[in-house]
Amino acid sequence: MSASSLRYYGIGLENGNYTVKLQFAETAYTNPPPPKWDSTGRRIFDIYIQGDLKEKDFNIRKEAGGSSFMAVVKNYTVPVTNNFLEIHFFWAGKGTCCVPQQGYYGPAISAISVSPADFVSTVSNNEPSTSKSKTGLIVGIVVAVVISGLLVVLAVLVWRYKIKKRKIDEELLGIVDRPDMFSYAELKSATETFSASNILGEGGYGPVYKGILSDGRVVAVKQLAATSHQGKRQFVTEIATISAVQHKNLVKLYGCCIEGNTPLLVYEYLENRSLDQAIFGKSSLFLDWPARFEICIGVARGLAYLHEESEVKIIHRDIKASNILLDGDLNPKISDFGLAKLSDDKKSHMSTRVAGTIGYLAPEYAMRGHLTEKTDVFAFGVLALEVVAGRSNADSTLEPDQVYLLDWAWSLYEKKHALELVDPRITSFNEDQVIRLIGVSLLCTQASLGQRPSMSRAVMMLAGDIEVTEVTSRPSYLTDWQFKDLASNNFSTSEFSANKEAIGTAISYSSDALLDSIIQDGT
Repeated sequence: MSASSLRYYGIGLENGNYTVKLQFAETAYTNPPPPKWDSTGRRIFDIYIQGDLKEKDFNIRKEAGGSSFMAVVKNYTVPVTNNFLEIHFFWAGKGTCCVPQQGYYGPAISAISVSPADFVSTVSNNEPSTSKSKTGLIVGIVVAVVISGLLVVLAVLVWRYKIKKRKIDEELLGIVDRPDMFSYAELKSATETFSASNILGEGGYGPVYKGILSDGRVVAVKQLAATSHQGKRQFVTEIATISAVQHKNLVKLYGCCIEGNTPLLVYEYLENRSLDQAIFGKSSLFLDWPARFEICIGVARGLAYLHEESEVKIIHRDIKASNILLDGDLNPKISDFGLAKLSDDKKSHMSTRVAGTIGYLAPEYAMRGHLTEKTDVFAFGVLALEVVAGRSNADSTLEPDQVYLLDWAWSLYEKKHALELVDPRITSFNEDQVIRLIGVSLLCTQASLGQRPSMSRAVMMLAGDIEVTEVTSRPSYLTDWQFKDLASNNFSTSEFSANKEAIGTAISYSSDALLDSIIQDGT
């Protein structure tokens, strides 16, 4: 059961048609009669399979003829074309949330069964043979004892070798799902001694190199710079965080290396590099409108997984165009979890050090260090506008009214000329999708946390499954200062032109009126 969203992933399936059998039973609400206050609740949610809406406003008890504790079975035939199956149960804001007490009254599922519908799988699903052989048992015991003895000797040797040569951090040894460990020599060979010709880019903590492992895999090796503020504890946290999550819109971590003083992370290699290179014209790759729209939905789904569906709730803290990578099919993948912060509802959300990128920082985080998942929601809104416009969020080379993307977007939106925001390089686009994406972006970048949607709700709005909530007024951080007043009162024209970007960022995050609105919002 969940309060808002549940996803089931089947990964590595053979392609073909599958029969998906879903079984439900209402257990939280009791049966009437007699009618009681705690039996009047309704559980209503939507069912998506492979992104297609299969059931709208599905009500388990209604499907069971009004009875609780009664099995409801649904069967669907769905295609698997990329060896991947996704089943999504989504609470769209209908039904009851707090009866008989506040809890998990969103989607619920009792059992899921997936089996080939019209083909025979090449992988056997039979149990191992249970036939018993006395001779085989004796041989098995003898072999097991011998192997166990050898393993004990080998383990002692390896342990002594590690004590002398490596001294791996105790913290790393405490991670349950530790990724593969690579040797420094192996990664040095894979990257041709970390050759400058193999540099893919410069991350927040150091360079990233392209490498080819001995098994033929092409990888991206992230090397932490000596000047990085990220210590071993943070490095181990990053490894544990990335290893704990699996999603098609998140970059996959193959392993790491902790030899010496230069820790290394080994990621999957994504041939189309980062999103900023594509949309800001730094590469030959051109993204048409369908590709850009799907990229925004993919990023939103990845964030929804991190915030609401992962085993641990994760706040990325540095969502921006350069941290979105594209694979060969232009599928977006969120990268760089070096700034990720695991959220613990029992602890304070006040961060001792604000980390992120100017232009994408939510005002309450930039100003007061108040960190929630709505920090990522704000950054996504800025990113989506950049994808629409094909430019960065601040560009001092443009006309004065276009320097700041959020300000310009609001001006066009208020004049009902929002379509003029679209990248002029795009000659054809779906107007309804553009309006939806801009509307969601403006909603995500509201000053008040309560007005920003959750990422799962943003996904539904982008997909057109629910209406985009209309925003009617600019956020306070855009209305509480005026560049013209600053220019005339404090700076010459030339001084203002040269410094307006820095001035705008500082003032937009230090407004007294903004602080008041944040306090009133309850944050």
